[in-house]
Parts: sequence; C-alpha cells; structure tokens
Amino acid sequence: MEKIDLSKYKKIVFFTGAGMSAESGVPTYRGQGGIWKEYNFQEYACQEAFDRDPEKVLDFHEIRRKAVLECYPHKGHEIIANLYNRHHVSVITQNIDGIHQRSGCEDVVELHGSLWRVRCPVHGISKDLEPGFKNRKCPECGNWLRPDITWFGDMLNADVVNKAIAVISCCDLFINIGISGVVYPAAGFPIHAKDNEARCICINPEFPADIEIYDEFIQGKAGDILPKIFC
Repeated sequence: MEKIDLSKYKKIVFFTGAGMSAESGVPTYRGQGGIWKEYNFQEYACQEAFDRDPEKVLDFHEIRRKAVLECYPHKGHEIIANLYNRHHVSVITQNIDGIHQRSGCEDVVELHGSLWRVRCPVHGISKDLEPGFKNRKCPECGNWLRPDITWFGDMLNADVVNKAIAVISCCDLFINIGISGVVYPAAGFPIHAKDNEARCICINPEFPADIEIYDEFIQGKAGDILPKIFC
C-alpha cells in the first residue's frame, strides 16, 4: 500500500457510501443489521407512506436524526476534511446523515438527499438542523414538510446527478469508499472517471462487484486506510 503523492493530482473526488458511515456507527439500510430488517420501508420511506400518515413518517425520521447525532466522524472523515480544506477536493456521497459536513466538508454532493433538509411542494427546500423537526408544516402555506430524501420509488434528482458527473469528469484521482458498485447511476461513476483517464481506487472491506474498473483495490476500512495513504 503506497502513499499517494498529492502533487501528481489536480482534482480529487471521494465518492462515499454506506460503508463510510457504518464505521461511525450509523446503521445501514440494507444487509445484516440494516434498518429495513426492523422497519418496513413501505410504512416509513416512500411517498405513499408519507401521504397516508405524515406524522408517523416524520416521527421515524426524528428517530433517525437523533441516532445519527450520537455518531461521530471517524479518522477517515477527518482525513478527507483535511484534504478538502488544503487541496482541490470534492466529496460525493450516497449517505444522508451529514457526517461529512460535520467533519468540515461544506459543498458535498448528496445523491440521496439529506436528513437535515425538508421540502414543501410549494416553497421548495429548506434546512432543518434540529434533532426534532423545527416545523412539520410549512409556515407559509401549511403543507406538510417532507424530508428531502430519495425514498423508495423516487427518482434521483437529475440536477444533483449531473453535478456529480460534471465533478467526476474533471478529476484525475477518483476514490470510491464503502460502495458496492451494483446500483446505477452511481455504479457508472467510476466509468466516467476512467473515461477521463483518472486513476481509480476502491477502498472497501469487501470486494466490489465492479472491481475490474479500478486501478487499485485496497481491502479495509476508510478509517484505517486513509491515514496510511495520505499522511
């Protein structure tokens, strides 16, 4: 495992998924011990559930918010934030927990939205950083405020996906952390990077489905690996 010479790269992209947050203690949604083993997503994480019983859905997401606040950035988050503040680094994440921002990264591209935003069908998106929702209905029009998250059955925000692709298309080092590589459009991101001749590295405890795309696979956790290759 060689250290990365930052002087060789003009633009670095970190693309992070559930494995990154799991190291901080955030439960994953799928897989062993995942949230959907305990909760039925059809009751808590789709538009139909929200239309049927918004209070129940918002109660569930308040539980998620409070649980996330009990989890903290790990060493991998800290390394990325340190690089973010000193080099031309972008962060794209599938995670909705906001831990990258808490570690010091600001302009994070959040593919699946955020636990810390709500949206009104009339007045759009607003931040809500309280453990419990500051408002459950829009103060201006009285509509229920929906968590700004990509739920089951939702399409990803096309503008956000296009922003991610634009960022990746400009990078010369692409580092994928904690992502399985099986769900599109995210599974296509390393392909975009390779098409633009970026060096592609994958860091994950398990072998990714798309391992052949990467120039290097490093088996392990971000909190263990990133300090070794960047410090």
